[in-house]
Amino acid sequence: MRNRFFWLTLAGLAAGRALAQGNYEIQVYGAETVAPQSTMVELHSNFTGIGQKDTIDGVYPTNHQEHETLEITQGLTDWSEVGFYVFTSEQNGHGVQWVGDHIRPRVRAPNSWHWPVGVSLSTEIGYQRAVYSPDTWTWEIRPIVDKAIGRWYLAFNPALERTWHGPDVAHGVQFAPAAKVGYDFTKWISGGFEYYADYGTLGDFDPLHQQQQQVFLVTDLNVSPQWEINIGVGLGATASTDHLIVKGILGRHFSWGRQSPVK
Repeated sequence: MRNRFFWLTLAGLAAGRALAQGNYEIQVYGAETVAPQSTMVELHSNFTGIGQKDTIDGVYPTNHQEHETLEITQGLTDWSEVGFYVFTSEQNGHGVQWVGDHIRPRVRAPNSWHWPVGVSLSTEIGYQRAVYSPDTWTWEIRPIVDKAIGRWYLAFNPALERTWHGPDVAHGVQFAPAAKVGYDFTKWISGGFEYYADYGTLGDFDPLHQQQQQVFLVTDLNVSPQWEINIGVGLGATASTDHLIVKGILGRHFSWGRQSPVK
């Protein structure tokens, strides 16, 4: 009985922290924005192979959930864009369900500033149904820094998150960093690691077993400037993290107007 209480307690803690990345759109952002008069359409497909197996406080288990997220990003200027997400979930016993929507405006430092690294700032606000997250209204601000050095690519997203409606309101601002290290093995194939975490309240981090810590082994296929293809397998390292996730991103650029020649 004590062991069962211990594991249910850990599961409850995991459910309360489930929205750091949410397992819907698992991606480390680069600083580049979508060009004006063009649109990026992406499908994020994520399957939790080993996850939370109990329904806790009305929140569905994550084990064997298949998440499909449609992301549409419209370029506004050469330094700004706005993105919109539609989250869905499919699971035995629950079928295919709508989970929620988010909107994400983003700006970046223009190329004319000649900064040594790429820098942009994204803010995201949205709603998700309580059966998938106890925190139904959330907000995120995500600074983005990236740099290509020869064949290497580095990106860091030190995101800050805030719950506006739900049990985590009392926790204030939470720190949820993400990072990527990639290497171009050939002109078409890159590989590397992505890291996602939720450390808890800024300035008062949770104990390690309550934090989320995930590492993904990823491959990017650079088949065309029009396409984005990312495939990865992620492992969770703490009790509050889903332990096995397989993810894929398929994206396509569409241009709607005459583009200025590249100089």
